[in-house]
Amino acid sequence: MASKSYRASETQPGRGSILPGVTFARRTSSGRYVNLSRDSLDSEISGIEFSNYTVQIPPTPDNQPMDPSMSQRVEEQYVSSSLFTGGYNSVTRAHLMDKVIESETSHPQMAGAKGSLCAVPGCDGKVMSDERGEDILPCECDFKICRDCYVDAVRTGDGICPGCKEPFKNTDLAANDVEPGQPLPLPSNVGMSKMERRLSLMKSTNRSTLIRSQSGLKRSQTGVDFDHNRWLFETKGTYGYGNAIWPNDGGLANEESSEPPELLNKPWRPLTRKLKISAAILSPYRLLILVRMAVLGLFLEWRISNPNEDARWLWLMSVICEIWFAFSWLLDQLPKLCPVNRATDLNVLKEKFETPSPANPTGKSDFPGVDIFVSTADPEKEPPLVTANTILSILAADYPVDKLSCYVSDDGGALLTFEAMAEAASFANLWVPFCRKHEIEPRNPESYFSLKKDPFKNKVRPDFVKDRRRVKREYDEFKVRINGLPDSIRRRSDAYNAREEIKAIKLQRETAGDEPMELVKVCKATWMADGTHWPGTWVVSAPEHSRGDHAGIIQVMLKPPSDEPLQGTTVDSSPLDFAEVDIRLPMLVYVSREKRPGYDHNKKAGAMNALVRASAIMSNGPFILNLDCDHYIYNSEAIREGMCFMMDRGGDRICYVQFPQRFEGIDPSDRYANHNTVFFDVNMRALDGLQGPVYVGTGCLFRRTALYGFDPPRSKDYHSGCCSCCFPRPKKGVSISSAPDEHRALRMGDSDDEEMNPSIYSKRFGNSNFLIDSIPVAEFQGRPLADHPAVKNGRPPGALTIPRELLDASTVAEAISVISCWYEDKTEWGNRVGWIYGSVTEDVVTGYRMHNRGWRSIYCVTKRDAFRGTAPINLTDRLHQVLRWATGSVEIFFSRNNALLASPKMKLLQRIAYLNVGIYPFTSVFLIVYCFLPALSLFSGQFIVQTLNVAFLTYLLVITLTLCMLAVLEIKWSGIELEEWWRNEQFWLIGGTSAHLAAVLQGLLKVIAGIEISFTLTSKSAGDDNDDEYADLYILKWSSLMIPPITIMMTNLIAIAVGFSRTIYSAIPQWSRLLGGVFFSFWVLAHLYPFAKGLMGRRGRTPTIVFVWSGLIAITISLLWVAINPPAGNNEIGGSFQFP
Repeated sequence: MASKSYRASETQPGRGSILPGVTFARRTSSGRYVNLSRDSLDSEISGIEFSNYTVQIPPTPDNQPMDPSMSQRVEEQYVSSSLFTGGYNSVTRAHLMDKVIESETSHPQMAGAKGSLCAVPGCDGKVMSDERGEDILPCECDFKICRDCYVDAVRTGDGICPGCKEPFKNTDLAANDVEPGQPLPLPSNVGMSKMERRLSLMKSTNRSTLIRSQSGLKRSQTGVDFDHNRWLFETKGTYGYGNAIWPNDGGLANEESSEPPELLNKPWRPLTRKLKISAAILSPYRLLILVRMAVLGLFLEWRISNPNEDARWLWLMSVICEIWFAFSWLLDQLPKLCPVNRATDLNVLKEKFETPSPANPTGKSDFPGVDIFVSTADPEKEPPLVTANTILSILAADYPVDKLSCYVSDDGGALLTFEAMAEAASFANLWVPFCRKHEIEPRNPESYFSLKKDPFKNKVRPDFVKDRRRVKREYDEFKVRINGLPDSIRRRSDAYNAREEIKAIKLQRETAGDEPMELVKVCKATWMADGTHWPGTWVVSAPEHSRGDHAGIIQVMLKPPSDEPLQGTTVDSSPLDFAEVDIRLPMLVYVSREKRPGYDHNKKAGAMNALVRASAIMSNGPFILNLDCDHYIYNSEAIREGMCFMMDRGGDRICYVQFPQRFEGIDPSDRYANHNTVFFDVNMRALDGLQGPVYVGTGCLFRRTALYGFDPPRSKDYHSGCCSCCFPRPKKGVSISSAPDEHRALRMGDSDDEEMNPSIYSKRFGNSNFLIDSIPVAEFQGRPLADHPAVKNGRPPGALTIPRELLDASTVAEAISVISCWYEDKTEWGNRVGWIYGSVTEDVVTGYRMHNRGWRSIYCVTKRDAFRGTAPINLTDRLHQVLRWATGSVEIFFSRNNALLASPKMKLLQRIAYLNVGIYPFTSVFLIVYCFLPALSLFSGQFIVQTLNVAFLTYLLVITLTLCMLAVLEIKWSGIELEEWWRNEQFWLIGGTSAHLAAVLQGLLKVIAGIEISFTLTSKSAGDDNDDEYADLYILKWSSLMIPPITIMMTNLIAIAVGFSRTIYSAIPQWSRLLGGVFFSFWVLAHLYPFAKGLMGRRGRTPTIVFVWSGLIAITISLLWVAINPPAGNNEIGGSFQFP
């Protein structure tokens, strides 16, 4: 049977596509490549025509194939040590890495881990190893042999050991031997294909099938029936009452058997509960909202009916602004009518998923898998040390190790990020067991060792002090290695490039002879630690090695762990005693998607969609947690907290669980409202009482099928409208039981009657059969546990206790193909499937699409912060951050994602909340006008009303008091502080007069002129002053965004001086108009105080440009007013003005 090299362009759509092949290559110490294909043979036969073929030899007594389980484990070890590259119209290659980083790696799961070398002459491969990294020696003479040489010896060498020249007595290598005292595991599905093993889970959705799987009706890999007696003896299991649920007729054919009374009478223990806000707070809060709405209506009616005849232009501008402000306040306030708090019960979660039960007699973890995405793009602006600490906190999370996978997306394809991740994986060998042993919190080493509280509090182990001191020393060395990587890569690359240049010169001399030689030009490549070219972006850009032009890369840094706990050892070589600690690590994968010129790669959204597809092929966790590279897991149980909502009754209708964003390194006064507590603790809690919070880009646990664009289960049972803004009503007489069980929850369509036909999946998801086949598996594994009749659309308990399948070369090769630049062509990725394209705020749009299909989301506020990150604390970066958010909102407003076009599945108040997201930047136009009105009033001597009468002052007083009372009640039910509320009000005006206005202009330019908007990453590096923790606060980089606020401040200050002078020296002083104008001017200046303080810098470091602009603006305003209203008479300010 002929085997061809796999090219992305050769993949055929549909079910009959050819499985991808992989070209393996390994560079020996002598510099020669050892390959398993004809693609890279030496040049002497390169011109010969040949065809690749494989000869199939049937098994004979002298040709016994390797045991399937053992061969799969060896292949997984082989795959995890390979760097996979490929992409559009190119061969997928697997480059065997002898070493990933300069330092030695010892953990057996890590790529390039140190091990013994093969003793066969002429071979420098590594000896096969087990889960602990110990050598697997198939012969009793302990001859060290690698996997390739062993296969050759068994298949072509008559099974003779190259060392002792005796036949191998055992080719099984006892891969599945059971240790004494350990229970016998249930038989695995080794003989089945990968997709058959996956789909077999989904087909076991009823309880009778579960009984058959637990009763051992499957066959083992050797074809022998499962030994029930041994299983009953060694696991102390029982069959019958109390252990299995038998149908009433005693048979297994009755699929619709009624539930036994024991299950029906079992009390339901929910995983979550809703905590209502106290009526003593919520009722007055709602009443005040209605009162203020009525007062605003009456006030606007009074303002319209009582114009200022002396200055109608001033009155008209003020009325228009006030009407818009009332409308904007209404959009912001109405979604806050139903705030809720929620709580989780982790003890019940552990009891349901990790406690021995009749359905899970061994007590193995029944949790669904979770794939964690970490995105980074530029190691210069996102320091690798920050990303490495985030990875370490993920690897140490308190979640079943074999159910956790971490994917790092390096959208820049930088070798610096690659080696930093490898260093993090190496250090995790020490850090993760240390955290588990001593229950460390937080599990980010940088944050942990920077804690100012007593680190020894509540630590009872006597060796904690010694362990902590050792880990601290190792972490300091780890930081030195990370920070030294740029220089190390540069020196290494310079050395290899110099060697290549010398070789080229020698070759030129040999071929040229006495002829004059031209200057040899050798490309300045970037070299990996094993002495080969880096396939991604080079430091000196070159064709196919630049930021926008490089191959797709996948490297399994840490291969999938074994399904059984692996205890540490007490040998002297181990720095710490981990004898009672599980030393396994979650799977860690480095991914850099392919980039080519001419393709729109869609920034972060495109990178996230590439991770969705790659993870579906490699691990297919039904849930996805996405984190920014500077947001780490602060609470190791955060994933369990989110899983409580997903696995609770009705959790299958939850598309995502959003956690609040908490920040470190913010100045104590929070000058620029970086904590954003009003949004995260007020608005988001309020939305949780409706259809759920919006997605804010990080710290969010997704359901994979919701990202795929499917409708929620039982979507026909629910509908919403104006009368069901808070509570959906079930439809009557609707049944969907006729749909196939495995596709009942997979519906995609704008119409309730449209069902998703699996035959057209390829048109939506692409032509990867692996990806398409993984969809129903992910849906089934993400269902709640059907441990009670009240749970609808559940999965049987114990269905996820089987080990995950092992990685093979075809799986990773398929993952390479789905991250290629061409894969999304003519599919719905970015349109309906995955993260949505077309906006700089792809997070809000993605969440909106899910809510628009009827999904609901949950806001999970934990007692201990779930995640923590960093935020820009200097004024310039903060304004640019707000500009990016506001620009995305303007794009949403002018797109089909406008909430005015939402489907009936979205609740009314949720629609109003999304409408406010798209409209709030436009408030800046009216806000800037209103901020100039006090100055115009003082300049002109007029006011927005004819006189300050009792009616106006009463309305003003009531509106102000109701606003303050609402703020106090919001503080009560949300738990924020008054200072935080005031900081939010201040920055609302600062952002509204600067970034929001620029966002409106940019959005209009994009809509009208088609000018695209581009943004750069916010730098996450510290300031120059290393002695000051908040040095960044005083960094001021001039930006055009600062011009409008400076103009407003200067105008109001000049206007106050002019107004006082006019009133004092006027024959008939108009004190009421002066007080009105001065009061509102001070209101504006009080809100702009943090902005003015930021301009001043520190210790006389105010930029000269600030003084220049202030002077120019002051002079311009003065001359402009003199030109508009020239002085006339001795009583006017002007040329005839004289001091008394």
